[in-house]
Amino acid sequence: MTVENLGALATESVDPRYARIDQMSVAELAQTMNEADATVPAAVQRALPQIVPAIEATAERMSQGGRLVYVGAGTPGRIGILDASECPPTFSTPPGLVFAIMAGGPGAIVTPVEGAEDDADAGAAAIDEAEITPLDTVIGIASSGRTPYVVAAVRRARERGALTVGLSCNTGVILSDAAEHGIEVEVGPEVLSGSTRLKSGTAQKLVLNMFSTIAMVRQGKAYGNLMVDLKATNHKLRERAIRMVQTIADVDRETAVDALERADYDVKIASIMIRRGEDLTAATIRLADADGRLRAALEES
Repeated sequence: MTVENLGALATESVDPRYARIDQMSVAELAQTMNEADATVPAAVQRALPQIVPAIEATAERMSQGGRLVYVGAGTPGRIGILDASECPPTFSTPPGLVFAIMAGGPGAIVTPVEGAEDDADAGAAAIDEAEITPLDTVIGIASSGRTPYVVAAVRRARERGALTVGLSCNTGVILSDAAEHGIEVEVGPEVLSGSTRLKSGTAQKLVLNMFSTIAMVRQGKAYGNLMVDLKATNHKLRERAIRMVQTIADVDRETAVDALERADYDVKIASIMIRRGEDLTAATIRLADADGRLRAALEES
């Protein structure tokens, strides 16, 4: 996709339905944007046949110790950073397990770096610097599907043997060709033409939600729909931990708090201690033997 024909991309096109937004009232603008945003989940739904096998492959590699790495420039890069940064508090993952690479470096998160997205050499170098391995999954995110930094990063990751995914919001793009798994969520023209932080950004966040959450659930980091691996680092999360132990172990608040305090607010360990009638050491060993999967630890005969 050359600079000359960027205008052919759906995400860059001008939709006549939105030609009067500068004359609309606030209420009309809000209604228009809400109606446009409501079409995004349907676009993601249409892309599920591409999304599902990519997530399955990602979860398989992560089960073997692989990392999940997002690569993007501008808005897609920031969305990758947002999703990755939520994994440690939600799933108690180490910071290096799920992380994002941003064109232009950390400073570009807040202040755009001129030309960073066009630097293909920097994209490839970033993959080498991250020491990407065959067990890792690298997801390149680019609304246009042709961002040089992202395409080069995905190509280099594939050369190094990693599982590669290209997430874009256009069809028939070079990023899909570069990756092993191409995901094209076609959201169409933006309300504000070319502003891909809108529908395109929403679509990317929905897809990354699936990747990180499903991969973690498959690693045993949920019990039912409870986030039992959370880090209880504040009052709200400690209260959530208490409620989870009450639910899992079917006990009153006092019993749940006592077990959690002895288990350093580890929901899994506290639940095993109560349900299996074991002390901290035995519960810890049982969970380790179950590969960290609470259901297996609780149900083991």
